[in-house]
Amino acid sequence: MVSNKTYSAKATDITKAWWIVDADGQTLGRLATRVAKVIMGKHKPIYTPNVDTGDFVVVTNAGKITGTGNRLTEKKYYRHSMYGGAGIKEESLRDLLARNPEKAIRLAVWGMIPKGPLGRRMITKLKVYSGTEHPHKAQVPKELK
Repeated sequence: MVSNKTYSAKATDITKAWWIVDADGQTLGRLATRVAKVIMGKHKPIYTPNVDTGDFVVVTNAGKITGTGNRLTEKKYYRHSMYGGAGIKEESLRDLLARNPEKAIRLAVWGMIPKGPLGRRMITKLKVYSGTEHPHKAQVPKELK
Protein backbone atom coordinates (compact mmCIF):
# COMPACT_ATOMS: atom_id res chain seq x y z
CA MET A 1 0.00 0.00 0.00
CA VAL A 2 1.35 3.42 -0.95
CA SER A 3 1.34 6.14 1.69
CA ASN A 4 0.03 9.52 0.58
CA LYS A 5 1.59 11.41 3.46
CA THR A 6 4.03 14.18 2.75
CA TYR A 7 7.45 13.67 4.29
CA SER A 8 8.61 16.34 6.71
CA ALA A 9 12.21 16.32 7.92
CA LYS A 10 12.99 16.34 11.61
CA ALA A 11 16.16 17.47 13.38
CA THR A 12 17.18 13.84 13.98
CA ASP A 13 16.96 12.99 10.24
CA ILE A 14 19.43 15.67 9.15
CA THR A 15 23.13 15.08 8.62
CA LYS A 16 25.27 18.13 7.92
CA ALA A 17 28.06 17.83 5.36
CA TRP A 18 30.87 20.27 4.57
CA TRP A 19 31.48 21.59 1.04
CA ILE A 20 34.26 23.78 -0.33
CA VAL A 21 34.01 26.15 -3.31
CA ASP A 22 36.88 27.93 -5.03
CA ALA A 23 35.54 31.33 -6.16
CA ASP A 24 38.52 32.09 -8.41
CA GLY A 25 37.20 33.38 -11.76
CA GLN A 26 33.52 32.66 -10.97
CA THR A 27 30.66 35.12 -11.41
CA LEU A 28 29.27 36.48 -8.14
CA GLY A 29 25.57 35.77 -8.77
CA ARG A 30 26.03 32.27 -10.16
CA LEU A 31 28.31 31.33 -7.27
CA ALA A 32 25.84 32.77 -4.75
CA THR A 33 22.89 30.79 -6.14
CA ARG A 34 24.79 27.49 -5.92
CA VAL A 35 25.94 28.27 -2.38
CA ALA A 36 22.46 29.39 -1.28
CA LYS A 37 20.90 26.13 -2.53
CA VAL A 38 23.35 24.06 -0.49
CA ILE A 39 22.99 26.21 2.63
CA MET A 40 19.18 25.91 2.48
CA GLY A 41 19.33 22.17 1.75
CA LYS A 42 17.49 22.31 -1.58
CA HIS A 43 20.00 19.86 -3.06
CA LYS A 44 18.75 17.12 -0.70
CA PRO A 45 15.65 14.95 -1.20
CA ILE A 46 14.63 15.58 2.43
CA TYR A 47 14.35 19.37 1.95
CA THR A 48 11.68 20.90 4.16
CA PRO A 49 11.06 24.68 3.93
CA ASN A 50 10.59 25.26 7.66
CA VAL A 51 13.56 23.15 8.83
CA ASP A 52 17.27 23.87 8.43
CA THR A 53 18.29 20.87 6.30
CA GLY A 54 21.30 22.54 4.65
CA ASP A 55 25.03 21.90 4.76
CA PHE A 56 28.07 24.01 5.60
CA VAL A 57 29.86 25.77 2.72
CA VAL A 58 33.43 27.13 2.77
CA VAL A 59 34.19 29.66 0.02
CA THR A 60 37.85 30.39 -0.69
CA ASN A 61 39.50 33.00 -2.96
CA ALA A 62 36.61 35.42 -2.41
CA GLY A 63 38.68 38.33 -3.73
CA LYS A 64 38.98 36.74 -7.17
CA ILE A 65 35.31 36.67 -8.16
CA THR A 66 34.22 38.49 -11.30
CA GLY A 67 31.16 40.30 -12.56
CA THR A 68 29.58 40.23 -16.00
CA GLY A 69 29.43 43.30 -18.22
CA ASN A 70 29.81 46.58 -16.32
CA ARG A 71 28.72 44.97 -13.05
CA LEU A 72 31.94 45.81 -11.19
CA THR A 73 31.44 49.54 -11.65
CA GLU A 74 27.65 49.86 -11.95
CA LYS A 75 26.48 47.62 -9.08
CA LYS A 76 26.16 49.74 -5.97
CA TYR A 77 25.92 48.83 -2.31
CA TYR A 78 24.27 51.35 -0.01
CA ARG A 79 24.36 51.83 3.73
CA HIS A 80 22.92 54.60 5.84
CA SER A 81 24.02 56.00 9.19
CA MET A 82 20.38 56.91 9.97
CA TYR A 83 21.33 60.58 10.24
CA GLY A 84 19.50 62.91 7.89
CA GLY A 85 21.24 64.75 5.09
CA ALA A 86 24.57 63.18 4.16
CA GLY A 87 24.08 59.90 6.04
CA ILE A 88 23.99 57.63 2.97
CA LYS A 89 27.15 55.92 1.72
CA GLU A 90 27.50 54.38 -1.73
CA GLU A 91 30.11 51.82 -2.79
CA SER A 92 30.63 49.96 -6.07
CA LEU A 93 31.23 46.22 -6.28
CA ARG A 94 34.84 46.86 -7.35
CA ASP A 95 35.49 48.98 -4.24
CA LEU A 96 33.77 46.46 -1.96
CA LEU A 97 35.87 43.62 -3.41
CA ALA A 98 39.02 45.63 -2.79
CA ARG A 99 37.99 46.51 0.78
CA ASN A 100 36.13 43.41 2.00
CA PRO A 101 35.59 40.62 -0.58
CA GLU A 102 33.98 38.30 2.00
CA LYS A 103 31.16 40.79 2.53
CA ALA A 104 30.26 40.84 -1.18
CA ILE A 105 29.67 37.09 -1.24
CA ARG A 106 27.90 37.10 2.13
CA LEU A 107 25.50 39.86 0.96
CA ALA A 108 24.78 38.05 -2.32
CA VAL A 109 23.95 34.78 -0.52
CA TRP A 110 21.93 36.59 2.18
CA GLY A 111 19.71 38.04 -0.54
CA MET A 112 18.84 34.50 -1.71
CA ILE A 113 17.92 32.81 1.57
CA PRO A 114 14.78 33.35 3.66
CA LYS A 115 14.76 36.23 6.10
CA GLY A 116 13.90 35.75 9.76
CA PRO A 117 15.18 33.39 12.45
CA LEU A 118 15.61 30.43 10.09
CA GLY A 119 17.58 32.47 7.54
CA ARG A 120 19.83 33.91 10.25
CA ARG A 121 20.61 30.37 11.39
CA MET A 122 21.30 29.30 7.79
CA ILE A 123 23.74 32.14 7.04
CA THR A 124 25.97 31.02 9.93
CA LYS A 125 26.80 27.92 7.87
CA LEU A 126 28.53 30.08 5.25
CA LYS A 127 32.28 30.49 5.82
CA VAL A 128 34.00 32.91 3.41
CA TYR A 129 37.77 33.52 3.14
CA SER A 130 39.63 35.83 0.76
CA GLY A 131 42.66 33.52 0.48
CA THR A 132 43.11 29.82 -0.17
CA GLU A 133 43.69 28.94 3.50
CA HIS A 134 40.81 28.15 5.86
CA PRO A 135 40.58 26.64 9.37
CA HIS A 136 38.05 23.93 8.40
CA LYS A 137 40.42 21.23 7.12
CA ALA A 138 39.48 18.96 10.04
CA GLN A 139 35.91 18.74 8.71
CA VAL A 140 37.26 17.31 5.39
CA PRO A 141 35.04 19.36 3.05
CA LYS A 142 34.16 17.90 -0.32
CA GLU A 143 34.55 19.85 -3.56
CA LEU A 144 31.27 21.43 -4.74
CA LYS A 145 31.15 21.18 -8.51
